[in-house]
Amino acid sequence: MLTELRRYFSITDEQLAALEAHRLLLERWNQRLNLTRVVGEGAVLRHYGESLFLAASLPSDIRMVADIGSGGGFPGIPLSIMRPDLSVCLVEAHTRKAVFLREAAGLRVLSQRAELIRERFDCLVSRAVTPAEVAALTPGLAGQAWMLMARSDAEGSTWNIAGELPWDPASVVAFHVKHSVVS
Repeated sequence: MLTELRRYFSITDEQLAALEAHRLLLERWNQRLNLTRVVGEGAVLRHYGESLFLAASLPSDIRMVADIGSGGGFPGIPLSIMRPDLSVCLVEAHTRKAVFLREAAGLRVLSQRAELIRERFDCLVSRAVTPAEVAALTPGLAGQAWMLMARSDAEGSTWNIAGELPWDPASVVAFHVKHSVVS
């Protein structure tokens, strides 16, 4: 099912197998716990493709990433599969979703609200949190944030468009750099 991703991304067989293992576990858990409303064929580009596009867009000097509101593991799990050079921390306030994330990935999971985290990352990523909420977290948690969003949400905001999704030009990957504090 996820082989469609090879139309847009260079993916090894091992990476594809890891993504497929996550997809199968997600669908099994989603029967008991609402992790996502989009499953099956619709999840290929919506969840995995968008996450891989974000992975390809991140600057190469990024090392430590926090995925805010990870839910079903997007974009953090695919990001860690495609960019093994990254240290990805999944942040999910809902305890049951955090349990899923611990089973689904060999990544660090923080089961708390992002506002309560007292450590620094190079970058924040997110899909399930509003751009304004993620931007508000950047001064305390990281110097920058990267998200997938509608082009209309990015235009005229504090977010800068880095690229548009090849299969959906109305959706973009955008980044926000924390505002400097002038004294």
